[in-house]
Amino acid sequence: MINCMKKEITQRADYLDSKELETIYFGGGTPSILSVSEIKELLTTINIHYSINNKTEITLECNPDDISTKKLIALKKNGINRLSIGVQSFHDKDLEFMNRSHNSKEAINCIKIAKKVGFKNITIDLMYGLPNQSLRDWQKSLNIMFKLDIPHFSAYALTIEPKTALYNLVKKKKVKILSDEKTISQFNLLQEKAMKNEFVHYEISNFGKKDFFSTHNIGYWENKHYLGIGPSAHSFNGSSRSWNVSSNKEYISALINKSTYFQTETLSKEQQYNEYIFTSLRTVWGVDLSIIQQKFNKKIASYFICEIEKWCARKYISINKNKYTLTKEGKAFADAIASDLFIV
Repeated sequence: MINCMKKEITQRADYLDSKELETIYFGGGTPSILSVSEIKELLTTINIHYSINNKTEITLECNPDDISTKKLIALKKNGINRLSIGVQSFHDKDLEFMNRSHNSKEAINCIKIAKKVGFKNITIDLMYGLPNQSLRDWQKSLNIMFKLDIPHFSAYALTIEPKTALYNLVKKKKVKILSDEKTISQFNLLQEKAMKNEFVHYEISNFGKKDFFSTHNIGYWENKHYLGIGPSAHSFNGSSRSWNVSSNKEYISALINKSTYFQTETLSKEQQYNEYIFTSLRTVWGVDLSIIQQKFNKKIASYFICEIEKWCARKYISINKNKYTLTKEGKAFADAIASDLFIV
């Protein structure tokens, strides 16, 4: 697999216009199970075709139970300068519900070890809106996180995808999902406590201290170009999107046999507008009307101005110098507002 990924990096080296990389992100699945030597191999191959410097943000996603002091020291030595730790919760009952292989004690220890090794740029993921998760439970998780003094975190509301085990459990009424009202209460508490602890709520699900926003994620929200490597990886060059086959076996076979391993879709102006709305509206920087006018056309700009009015009237959107941003109340309805603004 590693050899095939190195081959893909080489084959698609010209996909990006710029050879200077702002970010490298080891994510998807469980990249922390890769050995340090394998990560080093991939970084070495990337460095052959692109420019990496001391400002390049290099993130590794990891689970608390995959990490040891020895491995973290080696990762840091070989270029990893940011850790994204999949904590999910600091309550064991929540972790058991999500079938996580770690417990709350391991999650806390993992963060402490990472800080002791010298990682300053650490982010964790948390989940809210879980069945049987009380507001008090959620507050306790947040309090534990803030005491650990990390500079960034992401918090996601539970979503139930069709054809999943959870979906079937809910359908059979074996699991009762949290009401929208209770989930919104947890989201409001999240915003309140983050502000008190000097975090900037710079995207619907992301909170960071000054100078610790995720450069990688901001790239997505600003519609910057990116190249994804490996099975199921997605790439974007401004006008088209491509995605690799999801099967490991098919991916490896295609690289070995020099056959096609990805599909490409050219995006229409309407699709590009929809993507801009979806990504930008979620951020503290918001949607810029001047960008819509420059990048698209008068018809699309007029459509946006007309459709956004009702959300402004409800005070879910605020306007400042042609920039439209979600208000505190509007943030709870970000996806609904964005989909309403889409051109379909």
